[in-house]
Amino acid sequence: MPRLPQKTTVFACRKTNNLMWRRRMLERERVLRTGRLSMDHLRCIECGATYSVDEVIYQCRKCSGILEVVMDLEAVKERIGNGEWRSKSLGVWRYADFLPIKDRLKVVTLNEGGTGLHRCRRLGEKLGLKNLYVKFEGENPTGSFKDRGMTVGISKARELGVNSVVCASTGNTSASLAAYAAKAGMQCIVLLPAGKIALGKLGQAIAHGARIVQVKGNFDDALQMVFQLCERNKDIYLLNSINPFRIEGQKTLAFEVSEQLGVPPDCMVMPVGNAGNISAAWKGYSEFETLGLTKTKPRMIGIQAEGASPIVDAYRSRKQSINPVDAPETVATAIRIGNPVSWRKALNAIYNSGGYAETVTDQEILDAQRLMAQTEGIFAEPASSAPVASLKKLLEQKVIDPSETVVCVATGHGLKDVDIITRVFGKPVEVDANIEAIEKFLSRILEYDRLLQQPSPAPH
Repeated sequence: MPRLPQKTTVFACRKTNNLMWRRRMLERERVLRTGRLSMDHLRCIECGATYSVDEVIYQCRKCSGILEVVMDLEAVKERIGNGEWRSKSLGVWRYADFLPIKDRLKVVTLNEGGTGLHRCRRLGEKLGLKNLYVKFEGENPTGSFKDRGMTVGISKARELGVNSVVCASTGNTSASLAAYAAKAGMQCIVLLPAGKIALGKLGQAIAHGARIVQVKGNFDDALQMVFQLCERNKDIYLLNSINPFRIEGQKTLAFEVSEQLGVPPDCMVMPVGNAGNISAAWKGYSEFETLGLTKTKPRMIGIQAEGASPIVDAYRSRKQSINPVDAPETVATAIRIGNPVSWRKALNAIYNSGGYAETVTDQEILDAQRLMAQTEGIFAEPASSAPVASLKKLLEQKVIDPSETVVCVATGHGLKDVDIITRVFGKPVEVDANIEAIEKFLSRILEYDRLLQQPSPAPH
């Protein structure tokens, strides 16, 4: 695995000014040579209508389709031509030349990205995979992958001159938005489905000063309220994953994995909730290949919980659209979403990559959470454990081969939802404060653990 520069906690303003000056000079030279400006723009994925990247818009005005940022990759290729970007520390802003933020002085960062790609030999041996990796996004500043998108989304908000931001959330988005809004000095509004949020995530949003409203309904109801709020109040900027600039930050996950491995993996297995992340990763792999930085792309495999699986249901029927789940329910709160806003992008990523989609039960999720923690020391929240939970099925169905390089994305840290651990696995046992009682208890549980590790007798 190639060695990459390590993260730094210093955001060097002088260096940033020099890079901005150099980028402007390169753009000026390119305009003089080609006669055209950089053509970054927003495009509707349904009808193809285009809009300026400096316009506040979330859906196509012609067909209400969702938008994506289309980077001028020829301009990107010129900006990265001298290879200077490779000397930057691993993280989202290592890839500044690949992102649609023009004014680097507007960047709001908490040193996100640069998360570990962990080779999981013990876990792989148990599951029958020779080259298994976990990309642990719980190492981000607020403990989830949302920080990748939020640093770009908030930076774009600063470019646009807005002062208030809003999101609907199952937890992780609210924690991330609240932190980055605090860093930027913006007012943050969060709408949550009442009683459906893990306390660890809610506590983060409260600590960062977000104005929180609990909506009597599910996540999809909260998101509809956010849309209406932004329609009626144009000075409030929406930062759910329907915002295409969030996706731009999240595509850096694919850039990092490609560089950490040296090549893209054979397949990438990801949990799917609102469906922005799997499409963002596919966009990242596609751009790296188009730019000539890699030669292949992985198969994208999306995993949903059985109680919230509209995208898997569509995939199994080979449909191009979803039937929303009216009352989604799963222990994995981060993917408890019945009507994902980016479903079209997710299906495109799965179909176009030759990928796959599968469901897992809540029990499989919790078993995988414990297995990952106890074999590799990676404590991921339930939703993040869904990819590992699916591996046995994927091997049995021959979707993946034991010899392939497989990357599972663990999107959030287990500390986000610690209540589930004590609720499902029980609390520690109390004993008297004397050594005999402690040794007696330990001998009993250690003998039990030894018996569990013994192979079962062969049937007669």
